Amino acid sequence: MTEPHRSGFACFVGRPNAGKSTLTNALVGSKVAITSSKPQTTRHAIRGIVHRDDAQLVIIDTPGLHRPRTLLGERLNDIVHSTWSEVDVVGLCVPANEKVGPGDRFIAAELKKIAKRTPVIGVVTKTDLVKPEQVAEQLLALQEVMEFAELIPVSAVDGFQVGALADLLVRHLPEGPQLYPGGELTDEPEQTLVAELIREAALEGVRDELPHSIAVTVEEMLPHEGRDDMIDVHAFLYVERPSQKGIILGHKGERLKDVGARARQQIEGLLGSKVYLDLHIKVAKEWQRDPRQLRRLGF
Repeated sequence: MTEPHRSGFACFVGRPNAGKSTLTNALVGSKVAITSSKPQTTRHAIRGIVHRDDAQLVIIDTPGLHRPRTLLGERLNDIVHSTWSEVDVVGLCVPANEKVGPGDRFIAAELKKIAKRTPVIGVVTKTDLVKPEQVAEQLLALQEVMEFAELIPVSAVDGFQVGALADLLVRHLPEGPQLYPGGELTDEPEQTLVAELIREAALEGVRDELPHSIAVTVEEMLPHEGRDDMIDVHAFLYVERPSQKGIILGHKGERLKDVGARARQQIEGLLGSKVYLDLHIKVAKEWQRDPRQLRRLGF
């Protein structure tokens, strides 16, 4: 007898920079979530779709759960909590190269509230960065934090146990038909993905205090006049203070040019077309704390 087809939702949670987005991309087999060494890069619940003969697994990559200092931070935490209530299985990600700390215990305490109805898998990420004995120590340390349905070490970078993790997640999904057409890797609108790729390019090499102040909106995407092989993308990159605008612009606008070139390359890969990127910087004063501006920027 053949196994029944399963379909459903999983989400990864963890501290900022625990490797959730990189793991989501590795499971989907394509880039659907932006990644950066800067914490709190993810700001939306991005859905990546894993197609298998026996299952369709929809992974929701959530922002890192943290103690919020701004209204934006509170809204990001709300996204995480509302996602937990919708999924069939949760993976708590803890990096192999960092000690289990108060942030992990805080998230585990929150997860205990849903663990009776939703299985929680402990995932030790970034195993490529440490020796095997450190991975074993981290698994033991994680076991002390809460009772998990399963525990698994993985590395999204070298592919170690990524397939085994997919099997574990699928095992906890209900039986059911496909939820999305074959071939779709995400249900995110193209404009959202394009804005995220621009933000990812802007995050590279900026000072530590700046990442949280950067937001991007794509105003319009249009076919280039007189050319059917090119798309015009008009976007705004928002910062909170005029001094930050100078950092993004760089000397004689060189940094912004570099951001545009890097983003354009990624966007062309996403859209499968040549792109003309028209990118401007705007100052939106203290937007992370202003409900009206947060709404306008999509939060």
